[in-house]
Formats: sequence, C-alpha cells, structure tokens
Amino acid sequence: MPMIDDAVLVVGSGGFIGRALVEALSRRGLPTIALSRSPQTISHPLVEVATYSEGASAELSALLERSRVVVHLATGSTPGTSAARPLAEVAGNLHFTATLLEALQQRPGVGLLYVSSGGSIYTDTSQAPSAEDAPVRPHSYHGAGKLAAEYFISAWCDQFSGSAVAVRPSNVYGPGQPERPGFGVIPAAMGAVLRNECLHVWGDGSARRDYIYVEDFLDLCLAILGTPMQTGLLRVNACSGASTSLDQLFATLEAVSGRTLLRTYDHRRSVDASCIAMSPALAGSVYGWHSKTALEEGVRRTWLWRQSLHDRGQRGTAS
Repeated sequence: MPMIDDAVLVVGSGGFIGRALVEALSRRGLPTIALSRSPQTISHPLVEVATYSEGASAELSALLERSRVVVHLATGSTPGTSAARPLAEVAGNLHFTATLLEALQQRPGVGLLYVSSGGSIYTDTSQAPSAEDAPVRPHSYHGAGKLAAEYFISAWCDQFSGSAVAVRPSNVYGPGQPERPGFGVIPAAMGAVLRNECLHVWGDGSARRDYIYVEDFLDLCLAILGTPMQTGLLRVNACSGASTSLDQLFATLEAVSGRTLLRTYDHRRSVDASCIAMSPALAGSVYGWHSKTALEEGVRRTWLWRQSLHDRGQRGTAS
C-alpha cells in the first residue's frame, strides 16, 4: 500500500460521495488518503487506504501530519433515520466532528472542507431562494447536527486561526448511489420501478427540493480544494438553483425510463420541509462554478447505470 504525503485526507471515503471524490482526486493526479470506518479496496498509486474507529484521535493525528487538507464527509444519518433519536445524532456524527477538530488543533495549516447539508438546514422557502445568509431552521436532528457542526468548526477557526469551507449541498444524486432505506428518493424510486414495486411517499408529492448531479457537486469540491482557503469559515451552497416537486421528479423518471412508478402517499413527516430552494450565486462568484447537468439528463444517466446494474444482477441470478 502506498504511503502518501501532502495529501487530501477524505474522511468518509466509503460512502457514495466519498468514493466518487476519491476517484475524481486520483484522476486529477492528487495524492489522497481514503479514510473510512470499513475496509476498502482501492488500487491506485496515489491513494492510500486507511480505517478508523470511534474516538481514535491518535489515528487522525497521524494521518493529518501527512495531509494538507481534510474533507469531512463522514455521516451516518438522514433526516428520516435520525428522527426521534437526538442522542444517536450526537454520538454518531457530532462526536466524530469534535474528535477531528481536537486533532486539527495540533496541526495548524491543515484546511478543512466540511460537507454540510443545505437541504436539511434552511427554513421553508416561500419567496427568494436561500442564500448562505438566509434564515436556518432545521426540522430534523440530522439538520440540527449539521448546523451544530458548522458552529463547532467556526469556533475552531476563531480559536486556532483555522481555515475551513462548509459546502451545503442540496440533494446529491447520480450513478454509484446505492439504494438504502431512508437514503435518497431517486435510488429508491428507481429500485421500485425495476422491481415493479410500490414506492411509499411521505406527503402528497408537492414537496419541492433542489437536486444536484454528483459530478457537478464534485466539480465544486475540486474547485474549493484547488483554491487557497482563507482564515475563518466560509459557507457555500452547492445546488442546481431549480426547485422540483416530488411528483415532477417522478414524472421525469417515468419519461426517461419509459415505465410507470407505482406509488402511495401518506401524511408529510414533521422532519420534512415543504419547499427548499437554494441560490448557487456565491459558488459562482467565488469559484466560478455552476451546475451543468439538467435534472432530466442527470436522471437519464443515473437510470441507465441503475438499469445496467439491475440487469447484471438478473443475469447472475439466472446463471
């Protein structure tokens, strides 16, 4: 296994975005340390693979010695999975963030890119899309945890002259996103279509969200990592700038797949906002970034990948 120095340390590299980011960094020729809770198999001369356990500050400190910047992607919850479980949110996410910050206190000069969550911290949008200084009002413990982490990072910056960017993505989707209960409506809907099952929808289908294609989100992350970070915390939205209802999203999936999505509707959950719309203007002015992939095109690419995966599985079962 290669030993990497002057690296981008990606914490949470085993997840959907983490895996995609490690691949993108290696394609750019950037030395990377891929850190996750579970063992990974990555064969690339510029990628070092490492694992960590809860509270392992010594492990983090040793890796930070060889890193120039750390990307904090590690999370184990969503608004739905953390519902009625505040202690789990603190133990599973905030505790690790605090551990990382204590390790960073001993490593001045190492920057931090924290992946927050625009989709779960902003208040319901009734007029203009939310910019980074818009009111925040998380409905879920997951969103409250993300916002609390931002404040912890801001305090670290103030006390130790740290440099950090908190990128606030909307709903990230795309090829490589697994179907997991409670994680992502797009893979859940595609799985239901492929199996001819009925998708259970919370609410009446009118809830609006911003959906951003994973490659567009990675482009922003790479732009942030390629730009010197200033002292303090900068908050940046990562979004398409378009708000789409669930029913519109489902209609798009049906159009690109040529199939019908069976679904039932239930009462809206208290953890869900009725409308989240976000502004990408700051990312454009600071990093020259904008989302390039229209929703229909992104859903089409994702559907083709998911269908191919399903077909391979069916052939394997048949053999």
